Amino acid sequence: MTKRSIVITNMLWRFAERSGAQGVSFVVSLVLARLLEPEIYGVVSLITVFTAFFTLFIDSGFQNALIQKKDADQLDFSTVFYVNVALGVLLYGAMFAAAPAIARFYQQDGMTPYIRVLSLTLVLGGVNGVQTAIVAKRMQFKRFFYATLGGTLISAVAGVAMACCGMGIWALIAQRLVNQAIDTLVLWHTVRWRPSPVFSVQRLGPLFRYGSRLLGSSLLNSLTTNLASLIVGRLYAAEALAYYEKGRSIPFLVVQNIQTAVQSVLFPVIAECQDERQRVRTILYQSLRTSAYCLFPCMVGIGVCAETLVRLLFTEKWMDMVPYLRLWCFVCAFFLLHTANLQVIQALGRSDIYLKIELIKQAMMLVSLAATAAFGTLAILRGMAAVAALSYAVNAWPNGRLVSYGFGKQVRDLLPILLLNVGMGFAVWLAGWLPLPDLLLLPVQAATGVLVYLGVSRVWKLDVAVQMTGLVKQLIRRRKTEKQEEKPQ
Repeated sequence: MTKRSIVITNMLWRFAERSGAQGVSFVVSLVLARLLEPEIYGVVSLITVFTAFFTLFIDSGFQNALIQKKDADQLDFSTVFYVNVALGVLLYGAMFAAAPAIARFYQQDGMTPYIRVLSLTLVLGGVNGVQTAIVAKRMQFKRFFYATLGGTLISAVAGVAMACCGMGIWALIAQRLVNQAIDTLVLWHTVRWRPSPVFSVQRLGPLFRYGSRLLGSSLLNSLTTNLASLIVGRLYAAEALAYYEKGRSIPFLVVQNIQTAVQSVLFPVIAECQDERQRVRTILYQSLRTSAYCLFPCMVGIGVCAETLVRLLFTEKWMDMVPYLRLWCFVCAFFLLHTANLQVIQALGRSDIYLKIELIKQAMMLVSLAATAAFGTLAILRGMAAVAALSYAVNAWPNGRLVSYGFGKQVRDLLPILLLNVGMGFAVWLAGWLPLPDLLLLPVQAATGVLVYLGVSRVWKLDVAVQMTGLVKQLIRRRKTEKQEEKPQ
C-alpha cells in the first residue's frame, strides 16, 4: 500500500470513528433533550468547564511529544504513562477537594456530588493517554474506531435508560463516565502495549520541553474558551448556558469529526516529512482546500436552516437556541483552517512559535470577553466570532516564513470556494420560503444546497472537486479489488 493510500485509509478510519461516535451521541442527545429540561444540561456544562480544562494536562503535552519524537521507544512510552496516571489521580484529588467551593461559586450547593463523580474521567484519561499516542504514531486509527464506537453505544443505552427511570442529571453523568471507561478498556485490549517498570527523568526532560509549550498553548486556549462558559454560567441563568452549549452541538458534530480525522493523521504525516518544506507546503495547500470545500457548505447550510432544524429536532422549547446555533456555525467554519496551519507549525518542531501565537489569540479573546460580558450571552458569542476570524490570520502568518504559504496566498486560494458557498447559501435560503412542513422543508433545502454546490463546482471545474471525485473513485475501485482477492479461488 502506498504512503498516500495509508494516509487516506487512516483518515477515513478516523473520520468513521468520529462520525459514528458523534452520530450516536447526537441521536442520544436528542432523546435526552426531550426527556430532560435545559437547566439540567446547564448544570453538567458548568462542571465540564473544569474537567475539560484539567483534561488538557493529560491530553495535550506528552502525547504530542511522543508522536513528534521520531525515535520514541519503550522507555519514553513507559515514562509518559506513569506521569499521565499520576497527573490523572492528582487532578481528580484536586477536583474532589474543590467540589464544595465550585458549587458555592455557582450558588448551587447540590452540585458537589455531581462534580466528584463526573471528575473520575480525569483518572481514566490518564490511563489511556499513551495508547492514544501509539495509535496515532503507528497510524492504526482502525483501533480508535472500535474503542470509541463501543463506548458510545454502551453509554448511550445507560444514559437513556437512566433518564427514562427519572434519574435526571445522573443520566448525563453516567453516560459520560461509561463512555470513557469503555474507550479505555477497548484500547487496552486492542493496543498491544504495556508499560515496563522503568522511568527516566532524562527522557522526560526533552519531552517536557516540547510538550510544555503545546500544553501552555492548549491551556491558554481552554482558559479563554471555558472562561466564556464560566461567565455565562455565573452571570446568567443555567438555561442560557444550556442554549450556549447546545447551540454548538450541531456544528461541532460536523467539525469535530472532520477536524479530529485531519488533525490526528496530518500531524504524524507532516512530522515524518518535516525536513522537506516544499512537500509540507503542498500538504498544507491540499488540506486547506479540501477542508474548506467540505466544511464551509455544512456550516452555511446548518446556519441557514437553523430555525427548521431546531424546531424539528429539539422542539419549540429550544427555539431560543437558534441565534446561538448560527453564530457557532460561523465560529466553527474556521476550525479546520486553524488546525491545518497549527499542525504545520507544531509538526516542524516550532512549539515556541505555537505558544507565541496562542498568547496573541488569547489576549484578543480576553479583550473580547471583557468588552461583551455585560451585554448578554449573544454579545459574548458575537465577540468570539470576530476573534475566530482574526485568529485565522494569526495562525496562518508564521507559515508565510516557514513554508512560503502565508495568510494572503491562502485567502486567494480559498476565495472561489467562499464565493461558491455564498451562492449556495442564498439558494438554500430561497428554498426555505416554500410553504412546506418542517419534515419536508429540511430535506428540500438540503437537496437544493447539494445540487447547487455540486453543479456549480462542476461548471467552474474546481480542482479540489475534481481531485475528491477521483479519490472517491480510486477508493471504490481498490475496495472492489480487495473483495475480489478475498474470495476463495
